[in-house]
Amino acid sequence: MRDAEDDVVDAVFAIACRSLPVDHAYALQQAVQAALPWFAEEPHAGLHTVHGAASGSGWMRPEGAHALLQLSRRARLALRLPRRRLGDAGALLGRTLNVAGWPLRVETVTARPLSRITTLFSRCVVLAGAGDEAAFLAAAANELAALGITPETTLCGRVTPVATPACTYQTRSLMLAGLSLEQSLALQRHGLGAERTLGCGLFIPHKDIGDLRSRSD
Repeated sequence: MRDAEDDVVDAVFAIACRSLPVDHAYALQQAVQAALPWFAEEPHAGLHTVHGAASGSGWMRPEGAHALLQLSRRARLALRLPRRRLGDAGALLGRTLNVAGWPLRVETVTARPLSRITTLFSRCVVLAGAGDEAAFLAAAANELAALGITPETTLCGRVTPVATPACTYQTRSLMLAGLSLEQSLALQRHGLGAERTLGCGLFIPHKDIGDLRSRSD
């Protein structure tokens, strides 16, 4: 049986932050790593980027190079971490992070277990050699097979750029349906592809597969 101390959870922080750039992954990664020096080296660590309130059937990503997310008090910062790191992550509490010039104050934290839902979604996945949609799906299938994961349905969405000083990753969203419970939990623990601390390759529960291609998050 898996040791509870080695299990993976989401540390979910209430935050006070009015706005963030749409593409804030790198700036948030750097702010978190400055406060938690171990975060970059923790093999099972990942960063969920911050998202705005839902509009219509889902969250709508603002367009434009300088677009901002307008955040409500319900917005959250979440880190995917081994449970044993929860206490260490508490060092964020009470801090105000500088995220691309925007202050983000970290308030309270709760631990959220991984979902038992067997349809999963990742907003951004980085896979080597995955240029077009067909290549992306083939690369995803290969990585999933290496993990022993065989979804009944695999759908990818539109390209979303994630910029860093070194390069701009051309990521795609990915939905997987028809997983077993064991496969769902394993994929949430492990992730897929590269750049977990930029918010890539982290899976969350997804209840409706019908509108995936119309989503821009």
